[in-house]
Amino acid sequence: MPSARELKDRLFTAINHHDLYDVLDCYAPDAVYVSPAGVAEGREQIAWIYEGLCKVFPDICYTPWYKAPCVDPAFTEYTMTGTHRGPLLLPGGRVAAPTGRRITVRGSCACAVEHGKIITDRDYYDQLELYSQLGINLEPPPHS
Repeated sequence: MPSARELKDRLFTAINHHDLYDVLDCYAPDAVYVSPAGVAEGREQIAWIYEGLCKVFPDICYTPWYKAPCVDPAFTEYTMTGTHRGPLLLPGGRVAAPTGRRITVRGSCACAVEHGKIITDRDYYDQLELYSQLGINLEPPPHS
C-alpha cells in the first residue's frame, strides 16, 4: 500500500495535471480536507473544492520544495502558482472578479493515510499573501 508521502506526491501530480479523477482516487471515501477555503468532508465536497480551485486558477501548479523525512503523516512545504482567471469566493461571501494576475503563494500541508488512501489532509497557505498579490482589499464586517 502507498505511504502518505507517496500519496501526497501523487496528489500534487494529479492537481498539476488537473486530473480530478486521480485527485479523488487519492482520498478515502470519508476523508476530511481542511484548508483556508474551509473544511470538506468526503469525496464529493473535496471534489467541489478542487473543481473550484481549477476554475479560479486554471493553470494552478504546486511545487514541493521541502518534504519532511517521515512516511506517515507526510509533511510538505510547497509553492502554489497560477493565474487568476475565475471568480474567487472571499470571506463574508463576496466574490473577487478575475484579475489576470499571477500568484506565487507559500504553503504547507500534512496528510495521514489509512488502508492506502488519504484520510486527513490539512493544507495551510497565507491568505493575506494571496489576496495582496491579487490586489484584493479585505473589508471589516459592517457594524451591527
